[in-house]
Amino acid sequence: MSQADFQHRRFTVLLANEQEGWHQTVRQLLQPQGVETVSARSGREALNLLETRPFHCAVLDTQMPQLGGLQVIKLLREMQARRSQTSGGSNASNGTNAAFMVPPAILLANQLTSHLLHEALGMHIFSVLSKPVDFNLLLDTLARVLRRHYENKWPGDPRETDSRGPVGGNN
Repeated sequence: MSQADFQHRRFTVLLANEQEGWHQTVRQLLQPQGVETVSARSGREALNLLETRPFHCAVLDTQMPQLGGLQVIKLLREMQARRSQTSGGSNASNGTNAAFMVPPAILLANQLTSHLLHEALGMHIFSVLSKPVDFNLLLDTLARVLRRHYENKWPGDPRETDSRGPVGGNN
């Protein structure tokens, strides 16, 4: 799938957290907005999903079975760098492999320590939110991801383009 094709799909968010009730609550908040959610119950499951399909954003708990959220992003970036080196630079950074793009990541943490925030900053994590999650803050953070990374347009918005290029105004 090309980067352009990926950009025109429904906004897709990976939810990686071991708590089933949390997945259901977030899904109920996002689906009426046209957001597709995919759930992972462990860091290993999240990593496997991120390796095999594109996501516009990943919401990752820092403490999950097998791998924490920071470890997932670190491993994903390492794999992306290796693939970039072996393919001569043909990776998500130039839009040729959207299925292996490292999406903007939002981390969920029990405690926002200076060490965690420093590590997240060094890994270019989009945001770190404290648990229990304030769902209004999560929605606001997802809206900021949309503005910063996707030009404030829902992927797949039919008003976005036509054969002549962009149409409509910013809402």
